[in-house]
Amino acid sequence: MHHSPPITDRKIRFALIGCGRIAQNHFAAMEKHADRCELVDVCDTNPAALQAAVAKTGARGHGKLADLLASTTADCVILTTPSGLHPAQAIEVAQAGKHVMTEKPMATRWQDGLKMVEACDKAGVRLFVVKQNRRNATLQLLKRAVEQKRFGKIYAVSVNVFWTRPQEYYDSAKWRGTWEFDGGAFMNQASHYIDLLDWLIGPVESVMAYTGTLERDIEVEDSGVAAIRWRSGAMGTLNVSMLTYPKNLEGSITILGEKGTVRVGGVAVNEIQHWEFAEQRPEDEEIKHASYATTSVYGFGHPLYYDNVIQTLRGEAEAETDGREGLKSLELLIAMYLSSRDGKRVALPLEY
Repeated sequence: MHHSPPITDRKIRFALIGCGRIAQNHFAAMEKHADRCELVDVCDTNPAALQAAVAKTGARGHGKLADLLASTTADCVILTTPSGLHPAQAIEVAQAGKHVMTEKPMATRWQDGLKMVEACDKAGVRLFVVKQNRRNATLQLLKRAVEQKRFGKIYAVSVNVFWTRPQEYYDSAKWRGTWEFDGGAFMNQASHYIDLLDWLIGPVESVMAYTGTLERDIEVEDSGVAAIRWRSGAMGTLNVSMLTYPKNLEGSITILGEKGTVRVGGVAVNEIQHWEFAEQRPEDEEIKHASYATTSVYGFGHPLYYDNVIQTLRGEAEAETDGREGLKSLELLIAMYLSSRDGKRVALPLEY
């Protein structure tokens, strides 16, 4: 697959569209890498949000994506817009010959995700999907332990996301809590945890799920559970609730293997709460330092994520989470929704 030549003689130029809540993490991450990148354009349909972003970043402001694309010098356009808009916007950006970085979830529908990857391939541009939580120190250590096969055969996996999203959160913007633009607790809030199921444990064979809207006045689910079987034979559960009283309680993953037991918990997988393997290794000392105080469920991974994107565009690294990698967790999400809707077990891969 041909990509545009690496950019080595100047800063990487970014443009960002959608100046809402998560955009702030992106502004901060780019600020941290100001020696290697710059933000040249921002775009939002809401004039107040746009004005605030322009004042904060000094970038040029645009009310429409088409206007931004007509004049921008950016190498890569960042999509921090409502999830359901990502596919059409990614395709428009790709056709303008720019690389695309999209927040999670990359799309809310399976076919849309496939079309995004196809459009970026066709245009010869890169598609980056933001999965900043993979960069958290706790999960990096866990990933390494899995890669070193320290668990031996993995038997059981349990993932809990017990958070709180009040009605005001969903009411804060029209698109929140809708099927078309947002997706529910699985797709929006728990998507980074669902990403761990494939990234850490491996290919999933099948899923069975229940979802429900128990309390919030929204189209999508505020609660869900899933049973998962991996191709390796491992089995596991996913428990998600946005109704935890009175505040976020836990984001955790527990892995039970033949030769190891680990639980990474805290509010957002930020504490290693149990780490025990048959064989000791020197890096087990790092465990004490890997836990961190979480001031944000977004973790602290955005700057590290940007580091990989910048290095990739400079020709110094390979993309850690490209569109194809992004499709793996989207496929798992869609399988869970299909299972819940139809009351049956859904096997992977989905129909292509």
